[in-house]
Formats: sequence, structure tokens, C-alpha cells
Amino acid sequence: MGKFERQISEGVTKYYWYPGEKVDWIRGALTVLGGGLLFFLIYVVTKNSLLAAVVSGTAVQAVVGAYLGRRDAAGLSEFHDPATERREAVVDGTRAAWRGTLQGLLCAGSAMLVLNMPHSGFLADWVLPFVPSIIGALAHSGGMLWERLAQEVSTADMEAAAEADAEEPTKELEAA
Repeated sequence: MGKFERQISEGVTKYYWYPGEKVDWIRGALTVLGGGLLFFLIYVVTKNSLLAAVVSGTAVQAVVGAYLGRRDAAGLSEFHDPATERREAVVDGTRAAWRGTLQGLLCAGSAMLVLNMPHSGFLADWVLPFVPSIIGALAHSGGMLWERLAQEVSTADMEAAAEADAEEPTKELEAA
């Protein structure tokens, strides 16, 4: 949860709370701006707004899906026990709900963008609007897998280091 602090007078500070962190909002804005730039570039090159909408929507969904997948996996590794730490469990659940809402809104926005481009035909009406969302969902799963593999590697490295440290005193005692 982020906050803005505004000094109203001496001894009086007003706080404005917003969901997420400032860095996440900046990354999100840069991703959407990058998608808009990609749309413009593809439209200039191909003169096909439907193709530009599908490709830019897919690119934005892939980046956001991978990022949110990594955040979800990291959140799952830090999830608190709801029975003992209720407040922390509510915070964890709220963050996960916010990420899910954000991804759902982005999927709906991508589909609306594709559907509102001038087009005709079954493919443009029924298949292409789903492409960005499907890629976003696959990227979300890939991001979760990437984060889990990173966590597994760090755990395996720590166990190997612990075993090596445990073996060194034994070898020194045997040599003596």
C-alpha cells in the first residue's frame, strides 16, 4: 500500500492511500505507453489497425502477465497463516485480489480494443480478441514458474553450502 503525505499545517499531516507501490504504478504506466507506441509503429508500417491492436495488446499482456505472475509466486511464498496472523493474511489476500482485478481489467480492455478496430469476419470477431488474454495468461503462468524456479535454485544452493560447511569440520577432525 502506498501513500502520499501532505503537510497541511504545523503538526497536521494528511495521508492519501492508494493500492500498490509507486514503482509498480510507474512500471504499469511505462508498459501501457510502450504498448501505445508499439500500436502506432505497427499501424504506420502495416496500415492495419486490427493487426496493430492485436500485437500491441498481446505485448502489453505478456509483459504484465509475466510481472504479475512473478509477484503472485513471491506473494505465495510469503503468505501468512490465516489462523494465527489475520491482519497479515488479509493484506496478502487484498494484494492478490488487486493483482487479479488489474489483470482482468487489462484482459477486458485488450479485447475491447481489438473488437473496436475496423474489421470483418469470424477470425476478427471471435478469435483475435482472445489472443492477448491467452498470451497474458500463459505469461502469468510462466512468470510464476520463473519465480518458483528462482526460489528453488536459491534453496538448493543454501542446502549445498550448508552440507559443505558441515563436512569441513568432520574432515579436519579425521585428519587430526
